[in-house]
Formats: sequence, C-alpha cells, structure tokens
Amino acid sequence: MKSAKRITVLLAEDHMIVREGLRKLLDAESDIEVIGEAATGRQAVAMTKKFHPAVVIMDIAMPGLNGLEATRQIRKTVPTTKVLILSAHSDDAYIEKVTELGASGYLIKQSSSRFLSEAIREAQKGNTFFSPSIAKRMSDQNQKSPDRKGVLKKKVTQLSSREIEVLQLIAEGKANKQSATDLGISIKTIEKHRDHLMRKLNIHDTAGLTRYAIEAGIIESSVQLTIA
Repeated sequence: MKSAKRITVLLAEDHMIVREGLRKLLDAESDIEVIGEAATGRQAVAMTKKFHPAVVIMDIAMPGLNGLEATRQIRKTVPTTKVLILSAHSDDAYIEKVTELGASGYLIKQSSSRFLSEAIREAQKGNTFFSPSIAKRMSDQNQKSPDRKGVLKKKVTQLSSREIEVLQLIAEGKANKQSATDLGISIKTIEKHRDHLMRKLNIHDTAGLTRYAIEAGIIESSVQLTIA
C-alpha cells in the first residue's frame, strides 16, 4: 500500500541550535518532512520559491529581511505555501500584523512542542492555528473591541516593500554600500529610498529610523545594533 504524501516544511530561523531542535522534533513525525533550513528572511523567500514547501516555520527577528516582510513576500509569490510564525514574543501588534499578511498561525516558543506538529497539519489543510494563550486573548479582544486596530498595522501600511527592506538594513547599521549589495541595487537607489523614508516618516536621523523600525516590528530590539 502506498504511503501518504508527507507535509514538506522549511525552517526559517537564524539560530542554528533552534533549527536543530525543531528539525529533531519534526523528524520524529512520520507525516512531516523538513526539506530545508534558512538562516535569514531573504534565504527563506528564495528557498520557498525554489522548493515550494507546504509550510514555512518563520521566526520574526532575522537579519537582512525580517520574518514579517519575508512572510508578505512568500504569500505574494508562492501563495500555495502556508506560513506559521514561531516567535518568542506574543505582542498583539505582531499577531495582528501576521494575520493581516495571511500567515496561517502564530506559535510562541514557550508553547508545548506538540503544538508545532499540530499547527503544521492544520496549516496544510488550510486552517489557522494559534498557541492556546494567544487564541484565548484574541477571542477576548474580539468580544470586547471587534473594531480594534493594531498600532503596528497602522505604522507600516504607508511603506512599500522595498522601503521596509531598506529601513531594516538601516536599522541594523548597514552602510549604503552594503545595503546596495544585499538588495542588488545601486548605492544611488539606496540613497533615494533613504531620503523617501525620512520625508515620508518625517524622521531625519538614523537613530530615529531605528526606533521607528523597532516600534513598527520591522526589527526587534534584540537585533538592534548600537549606533555611534
């Protein structure tokens, strides 16, 4: 008898020890197959385009391209792939943003490991899955204020995808030359994006842009670089 097709999974997480732990957990599941690992958001997007996994497990705080923007790009370019967010943070703003972006669920890293495989199976079916504590909070909030809008959602909707990429690189302390190399565009184009960002946000220094990126969830404070 032919065995059922396994659910293919890509792990997108910048800490190798976490990826190894996730792979070990998922390798124990007979119906799930980890087909690749990405250490950055940009790698996650490229590998998803190449391998078309059924599900991507996505961390939020990753260098170069954060998990939120990587999720947006994946959902746009490979809509058949489902994205599950796995993060140490459970801020309402992050949860609202990933829901807006079309993620299939949100798990906090403090959750029981059994929820991960359950979430993957639900995502593959086209359903959503949230850690129990998040699901309860979402239910409570919907009952109390169904029209509530997230601060993060408001902050980033005015920025284009490319502007978000450039803003993250600025906030990570990358020089214009390095940012241009990372994005495959000219230094002059990077400078134009930087000028547009400052005018659009009415912020006129790197420290201010970095603070904005943290507040908007484009990077987490844990990956912020010190600005001289």
